[in-house]
Amino acid sequence: MKVSYMTQEVYERLMAELDVMKTTGRKQIADAIATARDKGDLSENAEYDAAKDAQGMHEAKINELEKQLANVKFLKEEDIDTSQVSILTTVTIKNLKMNKEFTYKIVSESEADISQKKISVSSPIGEGLLGKKVGEVATIETPRGEMQLEILNITI
Repeated sequence: MKVSYMTQEVYERLMAELDVMKTTGRKQIADAIATARDKGDLSENAEYDAAKDAQGMHEAKINELEKQLANVKFLKEEDIDTSQVSILTTVTIKNLKMNKEFTYKIVSESEADISQKKISVSSPIGEGLLGKKVGEVATIETPRGEMQLEILNITI
């Protein structure tokens, strides 16, 4: 089983989301199926088929979230070693090709949000930076080609 690393706050947010999906979400989908079923012949009822598909996708999301939450390892910032890039560290890097600096926080998959400068530990860049120390250069293969990123600073 894959371990999911996250903070207590993220865990609580995902648990609340799961609760909503299991209660309100399931009820809304059941209501949509019932409404579509009332519209006649199920063999030619596209609305019914769409509602059943939505139900399947919803249950798959619930299942995935339950698996993720069942294998959580909680992280506390005070336990993070800043001598190398790891999950929950904030790393300042320099793209050597572009000669530009960027700062990102390395987070779990469920917390990743590039607009907030949070990248997933399992993304190509996140994986490539893991374990690197200040001064080292990470060569990372991305869908857009190879990148050379120099580690400038690591903090919490």
